[in-house]
Amino acid sequence: MEKILKKNKKIIIYSSVTVLYAIIYYLAMPVINFNFYGLPLYVMFIGLTIMSIEAGKSKKFNKAGTLITIISLLFLTIIPLLITTPIWNSKKYQQLLGEVKESVFTEDISPVDIDKIRLVDQSMASRLGDKTIGQDPALGSSSYVGNFNIQTYKGELYWVAPLLHRSFFKWLSSKEGSKGYIMVSATNPQDVKLVQNKGRIKYQMDAYFSTDLKRHIYFNGFMTKGYTDYTFEIDDDGNPFWVLSQYNKVIGYSGREIVKTIIVNAVNGNIKSYSITETPKWVDRIQPEFIVKEQINNWGKYKKGFWNSVFSEDGVLTLTPGMSLVYGKDGNSYWYSGLTSAGADDSTVGFIMVNTRTKETKYYRQAGATETASMGSAEGKVQEKGYKATFPIMYNVLGQATYILSLKDKAGLIKMISMVSVEDYTILGIGETTEEALRNYKTALKRKISDSSITDNFNLNEATGIIKRINSDIVKGDSFYYFTLDTLPNEVFVMTSSISKEIIITKIEDRVSIKYEESDSKYKNVEEYNVEF
Repeated sequence: MEKILKKNKKIIIYSSVTVLYAIIYYLAMPVINFNFYGLPLYVMFIGLTIMSIEAGKSKKFNKAGTLITIISLLFLTIIPLLITTPIWNSKKYQQLLGEVKESVFTEDISPVDIDKIRLVDQSMASRLGDKTIGQDPALGSSSYVGNFNIQTYKGELYWVAPLLHRSFFKWLSSKEGSKGYIMVSATNPQDVKLVQNKGRIKYQMDAYFSTDLKRHIYFNGFMTKGYTDYTFEIDDDGNPFWVLSQYNKVIGYSGREIVKTIIVNAVNGNIKSYSITETPKWVDRIQPEFIVKEQINNWGKYKKGFWNSVFSEDGVLTLTPGMSLVYGKDGNSYWYSGLTSAGADDSTVGFIMVNTRTKETKYYRQAGATETASMGSAEGKVQEKGYKATFPIMYNVLGQATYILSLKDKAGLIKMISMVSVEDYTILGIGETTEEALRNYKTALKRKISDSSITDNFNLNEATGIIKRINSDIVKGDSFYYFTLDTLPNEVFVMTSSISKEIIITKIEDRVSIKYEESDSKYKNVEEYNVEF
């Protein structure tokens, strides 16, 4: 009887432990792959549990538990040390980024369209999103706005974020999903949309059990796969999806390499896996920012081996703080960051751009200022106002690599725009509008750079005619002159006396010759002006 009780007790213990580990497995969802630490860690705890239960009772099971524990520890310690550490694998880490081609910035990034400049950053998009759902008390009490990700939608740049369940009880009362998503234009802070006609966001990170996004993917064929970067994006029809990057570890337990994408319909949970080349075109990001950063740093760090990176640091390059998304003339998006020598402060030796889909990498040799230096330069220009600069985005302005950033007040509202030369951060233009900032930036460029290529990039048209109307206006202490010509009666030209003092004495019926910048704007900026006396 005593033996039966002991046997039953052991069965109960093992049954209880099995249930406990099943619950842990369900919650932890370890990748069933020995290239990931989760599986050997999970198995090690099983081995320790067997050892604990069988201690002093059965040598056979005790040995089994010990063996399981030792093998698991090997996979957690010794084996990773041999096959993963950069000491033995620095060349593999350095080459993980792939081929890095040198290129010319102006050939890859088209000149900026002033209406396409990105003014709204992620923090401002979040502020606008919170304000939008706050206007609906019922919506604001049940949901909050998730992380905003930037993407192109019908040729325009938008920050897009899902509405997520605020708590377990909010999810319990609304298992069909949260009520839509928010779009904020990256170029116009007045353009904010709450989209609720594309279905409810049922599958999300803040759902539970089978509708939890990670668990839904894991138990539908991806237990053995590594995947990361849960990015919320919308397709060309505005349907919401979660886009994840699936990766392999190619250097032992490290060296993540993206091999596929996993796209999950946020409404019905449908899952599709694509190769990189077959991934739908509306997906902007396949290569996660943090993995690209890791690979670029390894590329610059281990060029001359591991020990050089530790001691002499000869030729070692490192990323400047921050990384941003820029768009090329080919319509593709790129991760951009400056590169600086080890130990450098405010200067760069060049910058690097990585295609967010294919990971094609281009390096541009150009000494200049870091992003943080340009932010300090812009803030210093208006230091009496106490404005704070947003992280800059690099554009091609007049053939010059240029940082463009917003200056915000303490309330987080955009007050001014600044354009700062990458090559020389003392060359900058600031204005309350992008037009004004561009005009001041042009003046600064012409004042400090005596290079005909600057003027050549103004895209100027020539005109000659008789002044039919002329007037002036004072804006912030500067006099602006507006006039029309008989040869171009539908165009209005604008300039300041800094272009030419002759404008001050110009009157109706004077004949003039001008060079003006071609644009879609109602007012054409004059760059050269001469009166034919």
